[in-house]
Amino acid sequence: MNVLLTGSSSGIGNAVALYLLEKDINVIGLDINESKINHERFSFYKCDVSNITNLKEVYEKIKDIKLDALINIAGMFLIDSFIEIDDASLKKIFDVNMFGTMNVNKIFFPLLKEKGRIVITTSEVAPLDPMPFNGIYNVTKTALDSYSQALRQELNLLGYKVITIRPGAFATKLAKGSLDKTKELMDKTILYKDNSKKFYVLVKSFMGKPSDPNKIAKTYFKAISKKRPKLIYKKHINQLLKLLNILPKRLQCFIVKSLINISGFSASCVK
Repeated sequence: MNVLLTGSSSGIGNAVALYLLEKDINVIGLDINESKINHERFSFYKCDVSNITNLKEVYEKIKDIKLDALINIAGMFLIDSFIEIDDASLKKIFDVNMFGTMNVNKIFFPLLKEKGRIVITTSEVAPLDPMPFNGIYNVTKTALDSYSQALRQELNLLGYKVITIRPGAFATKLAKGSLDKTKELMDKTILYKDNSKKFYVLVKSFMGKPSDPNKIAKTYFKAISKKRPKLIYKKHINQLLKLLNILPKRLQCFIVKSLINISGFSASCVK
């Protein structure tokens, strides 16, 4: 079995690559960062998924290989406000999280075997209402999730499967980045100085304990190998966020605003 895997150099992508190699699957890894994997069945290409020229260059190098699956994991995280974010950062996160995945699937689809599979990684937040400052990331993942469902309907007509995986918080650079990026927001924001400090505390409370990325690797293997895989896999979902989204939207807004605006709400853990 041959698999193309984006985001293979770290976090969930690295864990999935190693797990698939253990299962005697040939993995073609793509990542903007170098890979530390050294394995006879692993081929690596340094590639920015938001760069169509990079993707087409990789295609030319592997065009004689027939793929059983495309696994999209590459992505980036960002904390900012819609009003204050700079144009370059806004464009970049959409180019990576949304258009990067779309272009990978479009460019490498001709290499996919008949009845092959495409796996798309969105997020636990994709079907949920956004939290403040997490909205830009949330919108990219919600759009990506919607794209995944639409692509499934289209490719189902041709006999291909499209599977969506919605991970919660895992112990990766991206998960750690949620706190680091919130600190960056605290430093640069003008409109939300006090709110951002309190939001940092809220993020720590809602994030919970990130899980080991190795625990989700098996899910990706199931997605590409089971005869009848689930259409959507959810792993390590944050129950507090899930409960918040059950509430009416007005009540959600009231609760979040109250938590972030409470006078004296402790931000002592922000260092």
